[in-house]
Amino acid sequence: MTTLAPPPAPVQDGRHRSAAPPVSRARRLFMGAPEDPRWARPALWAILLLATVLYAWNLSSVTGNTFYDAAVYSGTKSWKAFFFGALDSGSFITVDKPPFALWVMGLSARVLGYGTWQLMLPMVATGVGSVALLYRLVKRDFGVVAATIAAVVLTLTPITVAINRDTNPDPVLVFLMLLGAAALLKAVRTGRLLPLVWSAVAIGFAFNTKMMQAYVVLPAFFLVYLWAANVSLGRRVRNLAVATVALIVSSAWWMAIVDLIPASSRPYIGGSTDNTVWDLVIGYNGFGRIFGASSSVGSQGNGASFGGSSGLYRMFNDIMGGQISWLIPFAAIALVGGLVLRGRAPRTDARRAALMLWGGWFVLHFLTFSLAEGTFHPYYVTAMAPGIAAVAGAGGVMLYDAFRDGSGAKWGWVLPAAVAASTVWAVVLLQRVSGSGTVYTVAEVVAALGGALAVAGLLVGRFMRRQRLMGFAAVVAIVALLAGPAAYSVSAATTASTNGTNPTAGPDTGGGMGGMGGGGQRPSGSAPSGTKSGTAPSGTGGQSMGQPPTGTGSTGTGTGTNSSSQSQSDRTAGGMGGDTQVSSAMITYLKKHQDGATWLVAVATDQTASSIILESGQPVISMGGWSGSDDAMTLAKLKSLVKTGKLHYIVVSSSGGQGTDSEIATWVKKHGSAVTAYSGLYRLDTSDVG
Repeated sequence: MTTLAPPPAPVQDGRHRSAAPPVSRARRLFMGAPEDPRWARPALWAILLLATVLYAWNLSSVTGNTFYDAAVYSGTKSWKAFFFGALDSGSFITVDKPPFALWVMGLSARVLGYGTWQLMLPMVATGVGSVALLYRLVKRDFGVVAATIAAVVLTLTPITVAINRDTNPDPVLVFLMLLGAAALLKAVRTGRLLPLVWSAVAIGFAFNTKMMQAYVVLPAFFLVYLWAANVSLGRRVRNLAVATVALIVSSAWWMAIVDLIPASSRPYIGGSTDNTVWDLVIGYNGFGRIFGASSSVGSQGNGASFGGSSGLYRMFNDIMGGQISWLIPFAAIALVGGLVLRGRAPRTDARRAALMLWGGWFVLHFLTFSLAEGTFHPYYVTAMAPGIAAVAGAGGVMLYDAFRDGSGAKWGWVLPAAVAASTVWAVVLLQRVSGSGTVYTVAEVVAALGGALAVAGLLVGRFMRRQRLMGFAAVVAIVALLAGPAAYSVSAATTASTNGTNPTAGPDTGGGMGGMGGGGQRPSGSAPSGTKSGTAPSGTGGQSMGQPPTGTGSTGTGTGTNSSSQSQSDRTAGGMGGDTQVSSAMITYLKKHQDGATWLVAVATDQTASSIILESGQPVISMGGWSGSDDAMTLAKLKSLVKTGKLHYIVVSSSGGQGTDSEIATWVKKHGSAVTAYSGLYRLDTSDVG
């Protein structure tokens, strides 16, 4: 008789799983372990195939974040730009994130040529790899049923599907964090130091992907090892101290190198207030995200939320609910129930340690993202998805076993309540998008009827002691609870065009802010010159890899949805004050009259610069970084670039701007020659510098 019970827990030393005869690695890879059910490995391969299809479907329609796309392209033209993560191949300014994800995409583009699938290949690979890795980790402690559920939940998390089809760094971040979790759990089981060090190194590389966001899981990592590692307290403390050193080194090495290089010999650190990576860490990408107090972006972006107001309800609001919250009620109940059921286990109990890890992962991310008052994008929460998936799988199976056997006293009866709670919530979420499409109507019917049948089947089966009925009801519950996420995920994979700056899944709920989170769409035209593939970055002629900015200039206010009413050849690109138009005709003119300059033109913001870089294939200066408020360009620096012939053209709006921008704009208008055919464009030559 088939049940949902996992196989016996493995021995604590991690050396042997069973007394089964050894099998070849190849057979084990494709057919699974001898002790696994026959369905287990085919199910895993089916899940990985599903993940691959969802993440890679119709890649030619993918609209990546052109902010990062331009940096990757620049890195294929200059190893200096590659190392620093510079936006332009002339290395004037960096993007506002560390470069590890750019390196991953950049190496793919250097080997395979620059284009959509070349940039997306690492993202799809890390997304599918995360599913496989989570399966392995959950299976080790909770068995194949729990692992299969966890893998399916992660695969069908809507925001995860959306972000794995984008060029933001989050898929790489999640994969590295899961590698850290794998090494940590091994260190807990074995008590050895080396796996703990490798865990710290993985989180260090995750730090060099998205800085402080990688550290959200650290409290759970430290607590689990300190509590459950199979060594004495003294050795646990010593090992954690050594791992902390490894964490610091693996996190800080790039930052230390960059900050030790003289500012004149490297690009300006985009997003910082003092041209250091350290300021970027503690400000814009650190406490500024939590408290909304980073002065590095002025008043813009401090609390610019694309996911609704901060608070414990944020994950359930109209914007975020359909992206991540489907199984939060179930996972929360399963986490508490699972911990209670393991309450009397020994300190080193592997299952409780794993449940503490995944529960801590889930809760820490939930609180961080819910309460963050700084800039917040929905796709950030993809980092929470592995915790929800693992707890849903592991805790759900533990509750099922207790419910079926009656071994968990009153806690066994929590399972029907958990299914009912998440079913009701799924129906609420689907009601919010009622009328958006047949797929959502079908999902609502499946969720409502399936959830009701599952709860009834569980209760009737328990009272009548019909284990087959309970097993069938559990399968129906899984289908019902995943119907909504599946509908959203299919939408994310099949939508013809998505917002590469702020990708989301499912129908538009009409909420959120737009424009502040990533690059803009490049003007239509030919591919960047010199691309290995000989095609436009999107792989579809002149089609953009990104979406147009949903606002004007550096303010970037807009709707946060997927389209813009402006044409590709004539859109707001944000001059000094944000009202200057940059067209393909202007870019053609600039290339024709570049006259040997290093940079094609200087513009106000990263959005504008990235668009022109991808259109022209030439270096472009972003004088003010992402928001336009960075002090990357000074009047003295501008004069030096003009005097040495490295820059001839600058775009200035009629309104001028404020602060340093106003000083630069005033000087340019006084000494430069206006190109009358293109509003806001000025030419400067050596003779113009006194």
